[in-house]
Amino acid sequence: MVDQSNQPQTDAEWRERLTDEEYRILREEGTERRGSSELLDVDDDGVFRCAGCGQVLFTSDTKYGSGTGWPSFYDPADSDAVETRADHSHGMTRTEVVCRNCEGHLGHVFDDGPEPTGKRYCINGIALDFDEE
Repeated sequence: MVDQSNQPQTDAEWRERLTDEEYRILREEGTERRGSSELLDVDDDGVFRCAGCGQVLFTSDTKYGSGTGWPSFYDPADSDAVETRADHSHGMTRTEVVCRNCEGHLGHVFDDGPEPTGKRYCINGIALDFDEE
């Protein structure tokens, strides 16, 4: 888990730490444009971290090409990496995925992914940093 004592606490601190687009996604629950993420084509071994706090969220072992236009994973790095919440925005009911450490908005999870979990964590690439192993 990432050291919480180093995490921004106020809106102004988050705005100082993040780019405008990272802030829009992570703190205002935005969505990046479909197909725009540079992480879509990343096939290297490594870990995907929260762009807000550095928490390891996903590994390259669980990344797959879903064809949706967003980086997709079938399982988080561990059970403490992310949490889910009900999302009733835009006239839909979905399951939002947030970083358990900083509560940054990452994307949504759906029940149409591959085995072994059957889950598709559809994540905004802007919400992630990739560290190659």
